Amino acid sequence: MTQNASTHGRQQHYSVPQPAPWPILGSAALLLMAIGGVFVMNGTRAGWASIGAGFLLLIYMMARWFGDVIRESEGGKYGGWEDLSFRWGMSWFIFSEVMFFGAFFAALFWARVYSVPDLGSIESNALMWPGFAPRWPSAGPAF
Repeated sequence: MTQNASTHGRQQHYSVPQPAPWPILGSAALLLMAIGGVFVMNGTRAGWASIGAGFLLLIYMMARWFGDVIRESEGGKYGGWEDLSFRWGMSWFIFSEVMFFGAFFAALFWARVYSVPDLGSIESNALMWPGFAPRWPSAGPAF
C-alpha cells in the first residue's frame, strides 16, 4: 500500500505511504459512539445500537489499519530509516506524556500545598467571609 517517493527520477531513502481511509473511518466510528452515548443518556432506543455500530466500525478500522502496517513492514517497505523514525517518535511521545503528567501533578501539588493556605491568610480572609477555615476539602492526608 506504499510507494517509494521519488524526486526527479531519483529514489529517496524512505518510504512514503499512500493516503489511507482509516483515520476518517476511525473518526466516524468515534462520532457514532459519542452520538450513541448521548442517545443513551437521553433514553432513546437507538443509543445502544449506535454505540455497538461505532464499536464494530472501530474494531474493523483497527484490524484493517494494523493489517496494512504489518503488510508494509513484512513486505520490506520499511528500512532502517523508518525504524529509527518510529523509535524516535515513540521516545518523544513517551517523553511528552511524562512531562504532561509531571506538570499535572505539580499543579495539583501547588493547589494543595500553596493555594489553600494562601486563601486562609489574614489578607485573603478580609476579602472572603468571616470564619473561613483553610482546609483541603477531601479526607486525604495533610502535608
